[in-house]
Amino acid sequence: MSSLISRTPLHARKRALAKTLCYRALMVAITVLVAWVVVGDVSDAVNIGLVANVVKTITYYSYERLWDRVSWGVADRA
Repeated sequence: MSSLISRTPLHARKRALAKTLCYRALMVAITVLVAWVVVGDVSDAVNIGLVANVVKTITYYSYERLWDRVSWGVADRA
């Protein structure tokens, strides 16, 4: 790596969003593939993959919001 890429806050947010969406798409594909192997039906596998990942996304968001209420390990900003 010959040089570091200068990242503006907007660039960093766009990059994080792109990485998040790509990761979620990969996880949906993996879940669908595993479900297909287990249940043997593509339609059911797609439904399982989509529902499972929507539930996981909502759960993760809720988990993060809950941790926002926990002050342990957060330095005081004075």
